[in-house]
Amino acid sequence: MVNQALDDFMARFVAFSADHCELTSIEFDPDWPSVCYQATENSQSGDLVSWQPKVREHAADFDALNDALDIELHPSLVQFYSRYWSDNIVAKHPSGKLQILQAWNAEDFDRLQQNIVGHILMKRRLRQPETVFIALTDEEDFILSVENQTGAVMLEQVGLQPKEQISANLATFLTEIEPAVAD
Repeated sequence: MVNQALDDFMARFVAFSADHCELTSIEFDPDWPSVCYQATENSQSGDLVSWQPKVREHAADFDALNDALDIELHPSLVQFYSRYWSDNIVAKHPSGKLQILQAWNAEDFDRLQQNIVGHILMKRRLRQPETVFIALTDEEDFILSVENQTGAVMLEQVGLQPKEQISANLATFLTEIEPAVAD
């Protein structure tokens, strides 16, 4: 379900970005490679190039993270972070603007996993439900996360208990958001 909902959202993003090319323009960085870059044969460092989300050839492996934390990440999270290589994407939800987090390349994915480990360890230390972030919000220190136990999408202030449920699950959440332009 998450894969299909994410595919549908990415299709909406690609269609939306056709009228908003600034959303898919990025400075080329040869030291930060990605299959998302479009036509970079003659690109120089710093050149503006276009990019698009790309379906990953192989699902991401969360085994090391699961073993390190003695946890089983919610299947919706595994699908969410395993489906695409992409830059972060600005979107809007009835509850407000947000930025969907994704991994640009393998190194970025490793960094993402390290951040997830740090986040879960913090939640354990604070004796709070374990959550994994999926998006940033326009409100300072507020993130959208998935409760690992239930799969619900929650609004959470960093370091505090989740504040409110935004969607019953990640697949539903992905159907509720639309691509947007940054403010």
